[in-house]
Amino acid sequence: MVQTEGPPLPNRSPATRFEETVLPHLDAAYNLARWLTRNHHDAEDVMQDAFLRAHRFFGGCRPGDARPWLLRIVRNAAYDWLRANRPAEVSGFADHDPADPDGAACVEDAFHGPAEDPETLAMREAERRLVNHLIADLPVEFREAIVLRELEGLSYREIADIAGVPMGTVMSRLSRARHMLAAAWTAKSCGGLP
Repeated sequence: MVQTEGPPLPNRSPATRFEETVLPHLDAAYNLARWLTRNHHDAEDVMQDAFLRAHRFFGGCRPGDARPWLLRIVRNAAYDWLRANRPAEVSGFADHDPADPDGAACVEDAFHGPAEDPETLAMREAERRLVNHLIADLPVEFREAIVLRELEGLSYREIADIAGVPMGTVMSRLSRARHMLAAAWTAKSCGGLP
């Protein structure tokens, strides 16, 4: 029986406990690294650094808290990598909370309903590519918030813990990211799909 979370089983080596606790979250960790770096090879570099950090600090992982704990490490490793390799992406960011009544608009509405024919399938694939492109173009802090909430399904509290920011900042970033996505979607879809 493989244990994914909870108290460690007796007589398990630290390496086994690490594998049983952390490896089930490998896909989510890689997904976050890839979205933050926007590149497969760079994400692999971030993942290597993150897993070394996770292994070194595994004693700080509380039972039942492995996924947010690991994603926090991946996030920190990604930001360190970005600061070293692409400093322009993480500099000059300022949090503020503008009044944004349209911020809750979600581009996800474009994907509702089953595909019925090849033309519909092709249109949905083009829309999926466009959404991925628009997410990739977001500033890193907003991209991070959208990926953790919409793709990984984390709560606002978990995102706040991972990012090390107040929950209000998470809500502001998500609102602004959704607004930016909606505006970019409108601009791109009115001008034709790429």
